[in-house]
Amino acid sequence: MHNILIINAGSSSIKYQLIEMEGKTVPAKGLVERIGIEGSRLKYKSDSGKIIIEKPIPTHDEAIKLVLETLVDSEMGVIKSMDEIKAVGHRVLHGGDKFTGSVLVDDSVLAAIEENAPLAPLHNMAQKKGIEACMKIMPNTPMVVVFDTAFHQTMPPKAYLYGIPYEDYEEFKIRRYGFHGTSHRYVSLRTAKLLGKKPEECRVIVCHLGNGSSVSAVDHGKCVDTSMGLTPLEGVIMGTRCGSIDPAIVGKLMEWKGMNSQEIDEYLNKKCGVLGISGFSSDFRDLGDAAEQGNKRAQLALEAFSYSVKKYIGSYAAVMNGVDAIAFTGGIGENDEIVRRMVMTGMEYLGIDFDFALSDKPQRGIELELTKPGSTTRVFIVPTNEELAIATDTYELTT
Repeated sequence: MHNILIINAGSSSIKYQLIEMEGKTVPAKGLVERIGIEGSRLKYKSDSGKIIIEKPIPTHDEAIKLVLETLVDSEMGVIKSMDEIKAVGHRVLHGGDKFTGSVLVDDSVLAAIEENAPLAPLHNMAQKKGIEACMKIMPNTPMVVVFDTAFHQTMPPKAYLYGIPYEDYEEFKIRRYGFHGTSHRYVSLRTAKLLGKKPEECRVIVCHLGNGSSVSAVDHGKCVDTSMGLTPLEGVIMGTRCGSIDPAIVGKLMEWKGMNSQEIDEYLNKKCGVLGISGFSSDFRDLGDAAEQGNKRAQLALEAFSYSVKKYIGSYAAVMNGVDAIAFTGGIGENDEIVRRMVMTGMEYLGIDFDFALSDKPQRGIELELTKPGSTTRVFIVPTNEELAIATDTYELTT
């Protein structure tokens, strides 16, 4: 058996999955919460059941140690020893422009993660801690890093450059990087397969829609544009993020509301988006329920979000001189029929014969075509599986 452990470390949490690569199964998965904070605990799920362990977990080292102890536990564990873990795959948010693919961890990779930390201060250093904790406890186990930005590094300069002095791009690395890359890569590959084509033979637009949302243009297997930018703040309107706005708004808000740079960052990331428009929730289920009951701001939030997604689809069809398929993924893309209906209404010009009745039926966790036979451009629901994508890269780099 070839077990790959997937680690996604945050500043105070670690998500993990153990994936058995032969059968593509998940014997165990879980979450460590509130690392270094009062009330820390581990949630663990396997075929044997679920458990919650509540105990002080002061550091990422302690968190990783607890994860491994649980995996080899005589009662709840799914492996006999840590030797059965063949490699560990780590998700890292920002690789800058240094990495176009996944890599084996060495000192230079760790240094690059830290070097790119200013571009993702809340993520990169926490994820580096997770890697170092695993290396300390499992010194003989290969480690692989899968960067969230890597898939988008095939964008040409005309797509990733901003209209700022070129010298500032060179000095500060201010450019579009894009995020959710592991998801966009996985979903675009699956979509090509559903079309019965090789990735190099088709043009796919991936709509990764969740609390954080992004859209990508994948032209013949390569990302040529994506909606998120230097940070995950740019692009479509999101749950609590503003998406793309007139840059002058930032200075005006700081002046009018007396905000400093930290406060405006908090405002744009956590108080805007559909939460800001609706005034009460970033949860699309709440918005859908409220809209049905006549809440006009909830309805407006849904319309504004869907409209912003629709604009990216149109622009990316232009960028690629057409589109063969559009894929919806992520919690909203897969499960929110209201949003799909709004996005797909009025898209006949792209050769889409959308099956609204089928799309409106609850569909959970399955790949499904949402266009009628004969539709020139096809539309799919493709559930993403970032963990499997990370595990696949890790497996290929370590065997």
